[in-house]
Amino acid sequence: MRHAQFLARTVMVQNNNVEEACRLLNRVLGKEEIFDQFRRTRFYEKPFQVRRRVNFEKCKAIYNEDMNRKIQFVLRKNRTEPFPGCS
Repeated sequence: MRHAQFLARTVMVQNNNVEEACRLLNRVLGKEEIFDQFRRTRFYEKPFQVRRRVNFEKCKAIYNEDMNRKIQFVLRKNRTEPFPGCS
């Protein structure tokens, strides 16, 4: 179980631009997964749905980590062999 990553957030409105401040607040809350947590806890989630969601999130995290590792491998510079696997 993850704890909340913030205690309080303050978004300053500059030049009476309320829409921009709302967008900024929504972006901050989205990055901290506050909206996702709210949507999940809004209604009861059955235990099998919780297990299914958690397993999906684990698989997705593993996949994303593997893909990021592969992308960083392809994009790195100063390799001894400039085109690996093409010899």
